[in-house]
Amino acid sequence: MLSFLLQVAAIGVFRQYHTRTIEDHYGFGWEMGRVARSIASGEGFSSPYGGHTGPSAWEPPLYPYLMGGVFKIFGIYSYASAWVLLSINSLFAALTTIPVFLIASRCFGPRVAIWSARVWAFNPYVWYWSIHWLWDTTFTPLILALIFLISLEMEQWPGSWGWILFGTLWGVGALANPAMLSFLPFCGLWIWWRRHRRGLPSLAGVILASFVFFLVLSPWLVRNYEVFHRFVFIRDDFGLQFRLGNNKLADGMLIAALQPNLNNVEFKKFERMGELAYEADCRRLAFEWIREHPRKFIVNSLKRFFYYWNSVPKPTDSTAPVDFRGSLFLASSVLAIWGLGRALRKKVPRAWLFAGLVATYPTVYYFVFPHARYRHPIEPELFILCVYLLSEAKVRAMATVEPKP
Repeated sequence: MLSFLLQVAAIGVFRQYHTRTIEDHYGFGWEMGRVARSIASGEGFSSPYGGHTGPSAWEPPLYPYLMGGVFKIFGIYSYASAWVLLSINSLFAALTTIPVFLIASRCFGPRVAIWSARVWAFNPYVWYWSIHWLWDTTFTPLILALIFLISLEMEQWPGSWGWILFGTLWGVGALANPAMLSFLPFCGLWIWWRRHRRGLPSLAGVILASFVFFLVLSPWLVRNYEVFHRFVFIRDDFGLQFRLGNNKLADGMLIAALQPNLNNVEFKKFERMGELAYEADCRRLAFEWIREHPRKFIVNSLKRFFYYWNSVPKPTDSTAPVDFRGSLFLASSVLAIWGLGRALRKKVPRAWLFAGLVATYPTVYYFVFPHARYRHPIEPELFILCVYLLSEAKVRAMATVEPKP
């Protein structure tokens, strides 16, 4: 509760509800804000870049519908809506403290659990995303942390309710941020293996969880089929995202100048071709560039791997002062991976679930483009690993101190 109240106070102190008004308030939620405006205006889930470009699946549905509901009640792009949405984001961030504590307690004991919860609850970096970004940036870590916690419990959870909850959480998570689905295969296999070692059956549970997962997704998938007359799995903007990181200007980072909101030629193309055709054309252009420049693609992918864990560098023509946040970002990555390595060496029973998350979740960003917020969904688990490493270092330091005579 204290964490939530402090975050809400920070919204007021730093005037974060004063969103950018340029480009017709585009900075208020970006594409999600545009879709939310359409929802609140009675035009449905549509027009991610403004105008009237028709039905959309450009973004996953949960957060735009949340924004649309807030816009409907408190006003489109209003200060009141910004206050409410940032407060909701802060609530999500504060609630994440609960699964952080329970995960750390289950895996590393009460001392690590207490300090992990404190680090998450009162970390200004965590607050930055909750009080600054009008996006799903705090909801996704909460859902993913809950999935991680339920996965830990599933290794010995008898009956069907655990599988139902597992499938439901994955369905909700996919509707919020489909990128997390890269972790699903490893997560499922880890649960099966752990239950197999305990002599617990899993086949019927896997079938039940899969049914519940697709049951949660089905209203959105049916809607997409009805408006596009073809199957669209949750969202359809991969082609553009892929092209933004793979083009003749590509250097391992986002080439924002190709985005339809910044490039009128691209917007007209989006408007003329329609969403699905535009996505397909972007995907075609990206793959053509990769086929023509395979070595450059490999180099850029290695850069993206480095930037994901080190933070994306500033443009070379930036006039901003030296930013030390990049150093802290890298330090937290090093500590987390070091902590994971120590947990694996010490054969901590559940360390491999952490390893699977770290190995699988970021993979899509190595081939598209990195951004600091793309690491945030897995930071609850990374912070736990950091605290674990530091607690181990303290134990070792205390063990080397000779007792006084």
